[in-house]
Amino acid sequence: MSESTTSPPRREYAARVVEILRRRGYKAWFAGGCVRDEVLGIPPKDYDIASSATPEQVLALFPRAEKVGAHFGVVLVKEAENCVEVATFRSDHGYSDGRHPDAVTFETDPRLDAIRRDFTINAMFLDPFTGEVLDFTGGRDDLRAGVVRAVGNAVERFREDHLRILRAARFAARFGFAIEPETYAAMRSQGSLLDTVSRERVREELIRILTEGGARRGLELLDGCGLLERLLPEVKAFQGVAQPPEFHPEGDVWTHVMLMLDLMGKASPALALGVLLHDVGKPSTFRVAERIRFDGHVEVGVVMARRILERLRCSGEQVERVCALVEHHMRFSHVKRMKQSTLKRFLRMPRFEDHLELHRLDCLSSHRNLESYEFARHAFENMPSEALRPPRLLTGDDLIAAGYTPGPLFRELLRAVEDAQLEGRVHSREEALDLAASLTPRRLPPPSNQPGAMRADGASPHDPTT
Repeated sequence: MSESTTSPPRREYAARVVEILRRRGYKAWFAGGCVRDEVLGIPPKDYDIASSATPEQVLALFPRAEKVGAHFGVVLVKEAENCVEVATFRSDHGYSDGRHPDAVTFETDPRLDAIRRDFTINAMFLDPFTGEVLDFTGGRDDLRAGVVRAVGNAVERFREDHLRILRAARFAARFGFAIEPETYAAMRSQGSLLDTVSRERVREELIRILTEGGARRGLELLDGCGLLERLLPEVKAFQGVAQPPEFHPEGDVWTHVMLMLDLMGKASPALALGVLLHDVGKPSTFRVAERIRFDGHVEVGVVMARRILERLRCSGEQVERVCALVEHHMRFSHVKRMKQSTLKRFLRMPRFEDHLELHRLDCLSSHRNLESYEFARHAFENMPSEALRPPRLLTGDDLIAAGYTPGPLFRELLRAVEDAQLEGRVHSREEALDLAASLTPRRLPPPSNQPGAMRADGASPHDPTT
């Protein structure tokens, strides 16, 4: 294939690869998830091809292709910005690590390739030119019926690749499908297999369940087959934890979070995890005084969320983003009473739009009062950037240049000056220095070049009590 200056659409490019393979005498079809999505009328994110051509034969046809899994018969064919995976028809033998086949046999019969796949809805092949579908496992019928069914024996499929247990829940949640009874029973009986799966792979599958749509259904499916308690016992603990009805007429913590997930739709991983974990501190802080209380649940929740996210091997950035959502989700109740400096600092937090959306979902899934949300949203959308982040009037270097001795209270003084700036009480460097000077008797040593300078501990050098 010659490189073109304009990249054709992904489907057209994948079809060209199929055409070239067929012209050389090989069988070639679209395969897997892209076929499922096209049958459902959903634009596929990418296209995979299954072929009777071996990896060496594919590489000979496409000199710019790269081996990405030659042992498993997978070659990446690319041109400009387009790429497609071409996999040789194969049968698999043994899965001693619960993820990869111990050995593969390259085949020329697509039926043998279909029956080694995970679910019937992912085991079809499509002719990109005629629309003909090769379906050896009943995938089209299951798509019409809205069913996720393992290919062949479900227990065997899950023992081959343990993560397929979570993938079943993900596909059912994403498409709003039911899980076929034998497949669901195998998910329950084989749940302990997930203990052998790396935490990184489990995390990625959980995030997909939370972000691809149908998050509530995904969590309910995991709960129904006993997987939630195994993977996220802290979330399972939400069930039965009552909340004060005047604020949460919807019911317990589990019901509240499920309603939020139901309303959330597709979301970023950080927001989805924030929704799931924002009240994770409530079960352990539950008490009844004059009413139900969760004293300190935010602080406890931040610690617990961090522990969960680190257990799932989330990145440091993702841990901090989610913990920030947990830490600040209650601050909206005070937003209309905040000082301007406090409000502006709140609004300029990184990714504040995620904080806003979490609060909106929180309100809609409980008391449904959106006054604080609308106030914060209006301020966030209408406050100029220069008002939120004005250039600093004073820095530590300015204080040193003015004769102050550096010390631990520099930060406190600079924050007080910035507060005044955000609130419109100072507007220039000179006014900022005047404010600093007015605070120095209690906060910092005054400029060291002034007579009668006080010591760092606040005492006069001539004080006889020292």
